[in-house]
Amino acid sequence: MAADAAGLNRALAQLSADMGDEHGASDADIARFCFGPAPVMHALLAETADRAIVGVAAYSPFVSTVYGSVGVYISDLWVADEARGNRLGLALLAAVRAAGLEVWNASFLRLNVYHDNPRALAFYERLGFVPTTETQYMTLVGTAYDALGAQP
Repeated sequence: MAADAAGLNRALAQLSADMGDEHGASDADIARFCFGPAPVMHALLAETADRAIVGVAAYSPFVSTVYGSVGVYISDLWVADEARGNRLGLALLAAVRAAGLEVWNASFLRLNVYHDNPRALAFYERLGFVPTTETQYMTLVGTAYDALGAQP
């Protein structure tokens, strides 16, 4: 629901803070990403009985011609400190899998993990995620991104 955008953004901002990242998204950005005319992000929220957000998974579909199927890219997974150790991260990942399977017939999940986050790496490896060594994500942003738009 669009009314959840501000709470979702607060949770994502906490994830950014936990990771030492800047958080550039506004509540309006999150509302547009998830609930605008062409949504590009989906999210699942885990809440307590009093509606406090204690977990979030943000995800999007993508197509892999290598696998010949749709995958689900999990851009953000966050569990509040007070909710850790209760298998909430596992429950969120399972719910993303179920949503991806239902909506897009997705057959795999993909995510990125910071190299300096051994706790997260160990968590994902315990679940069966494996590092992909044959590719490397590369990012085009800022002036280089703008310059590409100026190409004929």
